[in-house]
Amino acid sequence: MRNKPNFTFEDLDVWKEARELRTEIANIVKKFPGEEKYRLVDQMIRASRSITANIAEGYGRFHYRENIQFCRLARGSIFELIDHLTVALDENYIDNESFKLLKGSCYNVLKKLNSYIKYLKRQSNQQ
Repeated sequence: MRNKPNFTFEDLDVWKEARELRTEIANIVKKFPGEEKYRLVDQMIRASRSITANIAEGYGRFHYRENIQFCRLARGSIFELIDHLTVALDENYIDNESFKLLKGSCYNVLKKLNSYIKYLKRQSNQQ
């Protein structure tokens, strides 16, 4: 992957999909009540941003193992975000349909992230 000229983390499918999820979260939390601005909204924004940020930071690391570690942090943020979505559902800030769609988006990103981690492990073992 890195042998391609001008290839960056922005070209990774997993980062692109995580970016879409981040945008979806940013849009949906705008509808939450004001008292959640510095609680649930802030946590959801941070978790969604952490996913893309960790993928990007890992990509910028010199060794595959470091990249994998940052991808594992991104995985944790995905699960954190799913928990926050559950809270939003339980508090009736989102409906069940929105919950299912957003949770599905989280699992799609997770699936791509797991594949990327497997790729990185193979690359690391070849060195």
